[in-house]
Amino acid sequence: MNLTATLDALDLNWISANLHEELADAARKHRTHQEFIERLLAGETERRHAATVERRLKEARLRDRKALGDFDWSWPKKINRDQIQHLFTLRFLEDKANAVFIGGPGLGKTHLALALGYEACQREHRVLFTTAAEIVNTLSRAMTANRLGRILKRYLRPELLILDELGYAPVDRIGADLLFQVFSGRYERGATLVTTNRAFKEWAKTFANDSTLTAAVLDRILHHCEPVIIEGRSYRMKGRIEAEPG
Repeated sequence: MNLTATLDALDLNWISANLHEELADAARKHRTHQEFIERLLAGETERRHAATVERRLKEARLRDRKALGDFDWSWPKKINRDQIQHLFTLRFLEDKANAVFIGGPGLGKTHLALALGYEACQREHRVLFTTAAEIVNTLSRAMTANRLGRILKRYLRPELLILDELGYAPVDRIGADLLFQVFSGRYERGATLVTTNRAFKEWAKTFANDSTLTAAVLDRILHHCEPVIIEGRSYRMKGRIEAEPG
C-alpha cells in the first residue's frame, strides 16, 4: 500500500490532498520536521472540525443561521446584555442547566435562541431546534403508532434542546403531558433553552390549566435556570413605529 492509500485508509484526507504541496513548501521555507508535521496535523484537525460543525448544524435543524453580533441591542426597552453574553459562554450546557427567554413577540427571542444554537454547533455540541407545537404533534403521532419511547429519545439526546414558542398556542391535556415528559427526561441530563411569551405565573394556561402538572414542569425547569426577561415593542413594527408623528 502506498503512502496516499495509507493516508486515505486512515481518513487523513486533508493530509493526503495537501501532502506534496506541504512538502514543497517545507523545502522552500526550510521548515523543521516538527514544523512540517504540525502543519499537516493542524490542517487535518481543521478539516475534521469543519466537517463536524457542518454535521452538527444539519442535525440541529436551525431555521436560520443567526449570530449574536447581528442582534439589535438598542431596540428592546429592557434586556440584560451581560446576562445573555454570559449564556453564550455555554457554561450552562456543561452544567446541564436551563435558560428561558421571556417576552412578547418581535423582541428577538428566537434570534437569540438560534444564535446560541449556532454557537453551540460551532463548538461541536449536539443541538436540536424545534417548537413546542412540533414536539406535541410529533409525539402525539408517535404515541398513536406505539413508538413514543423511541421518538421521545430524539428530544432527550441533544446536549442542547431549543424549544421555541412555548405558550403561543394552547395544548390539550395529552399535549401538556408530552411536553412534561420532555422536560422531565432532560432534567439534569441536558441543557434546555425555552422561548416563551408567558411569565412563569401564566404557564398553567400552556399546560391545559393543570396546576399540578404545571408545578411539576416549573420545578424541573427552574431548579437550574437562567430566566431572561425581554421587554419592549415588536421589532417587526419598528418601521411603522419610527414613522409615527412625535
